[in-house]
Amino acid sequence: MPQANPLISVVDDDPSMSRMLCRAIKAAGLSVDVFGSAEEFLDSDASRASVCLILDVNLPGMSGLELQQRLNASRLEVPIIFMSAQADEAMKRRALKAGAVGFLRKPFSIESLLATLRSIPLPSVHC
Repeated sequence: MPQANPLISVVDDDPSMSRMLCRAIKAAGLSVDVFGSAEEFLDSDASRASVCLILDVNLPGMSGLELQQRLNASRLEVPIIFMSAQADEAMKRRALKAGAVGFLRKPFSIESLLATLRSIPLPSVHC
């Protein structure tokens, strides 16, 4: 049975960005968990419960692209929206080719994030 309030997970090591995303996602009526690293996300129950992952490319330890590879290898098919301030086109192509559903360049507007979320077939998403 799908969650009445889908869980979106945010993985970003920038606390101010994480707070901003958390507020915006909650305001859209969704549940959100925030993690400061890929490892923290993998160690949580959210790694299996999330209906979408908003993921920074550049993280301490395991990068966002490495986390994507790990999730793909584990057959955990969660839609991923990447975000990065330092991404180039090759990095963006690599992420999308590996299955990402979106790639936002920081800084981005909350509306562009919500529009990307709306484009994903998630249970009960009306943001």
